[in-house]
Amino acid sequence: MPGEETTVLAAGCVLWRPDRAGRDGIELALVHRPKWSDWSHPKGKLKRGETARDAALREVLEETGMACELGAELPTARYRDAQDRPKEVRYWAAEALSGTFAPNSEVSHLRWLAPEEARRLLTRERDAELVNDLLAALAAPRGRA
Repeated sequence: MPGEETTVLAAGCVLWRPDRAGRDGIELALVHRPKWSDWSHPKGKLKRGETARDAALREVLEETGMACELGAELPTARYRDAQDRPKEVRYWAAEALSGTFAPNSEVSHLRWLAPEEARRLLTRERDAELVNDLLAALAAPRGRA
């Protein structure tokens, strides 16, 4: 319909792994995107015919080099993008299984951080809120997300 805006659909993950420093807890993967000069969770737009779950897995692999297992779906982020278009990003908790990061055209750095450090480094408040959502999902009675 004329005048209606098309929503940009995207998907991503709050990627985590058991803490490698021997402490109890987890570490979260954050990516630095030079194009936007920000720290965020791995995410990206859906390709035509792709499901949000498949896009989330693909984006994590492309941006971080990590294969992962999706867990609980986290709250969907809704906002206006840099071109002022409505954007909807579905997120999942995802445990990193294997892989090695290599800088690429979209992501220059990957950092594994404790949740409180990740909250401080994330550029956008909505991304920091997803850290709390992940921790709640992992603490849910069903076990790990």
